[in-house]
Amino acid sequence: MKAVRLLAPGRPLETCEVPKPQPAPGEVLVRVRAAGICHSDAHYRAGRSAAGPLPLTLGHEVAGVVEQLGAGPACFQPGERVCVHYLATCGHCEWCDRGQEQFCSTGKMIGKHRDGGYAEFITVPARSLFRLPDEIPFEHGAVMMCSSATSLHALVKARLRPGETVAVFGCGGLGASAIQLARALGASEVFGVDLHPAKLNLAAQLGAQPVDARQADAATQLLDLTDGRGVNVALELVGVPTTVEAAVRALAIQGRVALVGIGQEPARISPYQRVINKEAEMIGVSDHLAQEIPLLLKFARDGKLRLADVVTRTVPLEAKAINGTLDALECGGETVRVVARP
Repeated sequence: MKAVRLLAPGRPLETCEVPKPQPAPGEVLVRVRAAGICHSDAHYRAGRSAAGPLPLTLGHEVAGVVEQLGAGPACFQPGERVCVHYLATCGHCEWCDRGQEQFCSTGKMIGKHRDGGYAEFITVPARSLFRLPDEIPFEHGAVMMCSSATSLHALVKARLRPGETVAVFGCGGLGASAIQLARALGASEVFGVDLHPAKLNLAAQLGAQPVDARQADAATQLLDLTDGRGVNVALELVGVPTTVEAAVRALAIQGRVALVGIGQEPARISPYQRVINKEAEMIGVSDHLAQEIPLLLKFARDGKLRLADVVTRTVPLEAKAINGTLDALECGGETVRVVARP
């Protein structure tokens, strides 16, 4: 079968012919119908975030159709539409028993630690599959499995309550979902902070008040827009020191900032003035949870999470097309999300 693989860090992905995988007991073989192209894949390609063992098929946003079942209880039937929770876990360790499988002692992320969805087929544990309703396109189902699911997990971790205000720093793939999900969870007002006009326009279309960080300091603008109170919840989805610092400075008393963006540089924060004196909280967000996916699918079915304006285009399952998309993501050229289709 065809697969687009990372052969070595710092090199472009390559289109390869590899054997079609066979499902082990408890696994399912899925025919991939859509695979989202995520900025994390650019990090893996560059070697900024370790992926392997190599060679490895990237792609962790996956939706498709059940092709074949491995030995064991038949939880699915061939032909069923499914989306894939990207963590392949043991299902019985301490963390899995707690429903916090992102810390599974033997867990592996598809497209990072085991072969992912830039391929015609993928095998995953049956526990990682969720039925994809007919009204949700494969492209949307794929993207939901990373950007939407991580945004929902961040809002849950931040304990967003109805009537609270939310600032979303970064209105790309994650931010577009975060704006809509914050609304769905009852936020009274959502602010979308970004530097790019197209992303600010999208934020406005999705119901957020855009905050253009090119015009003035984002935290100062947010404090002005909230009459000096600040926001109850800030989602930091960019991962650079300036946005981390601004997200903390924009918090209200007892506000919570959820740190999602993957960054390498340390941020400078005044603990007393910005955190201690307000009893504010800084919360790390790692991946997302399988138990949150049914609610995510419900929001999509109910029209509260719309991805038609988020998935901006599709490309073929070819290394040239995927590398080009990753190049654009690296320089900020892609507006939101691109999906590869075998």
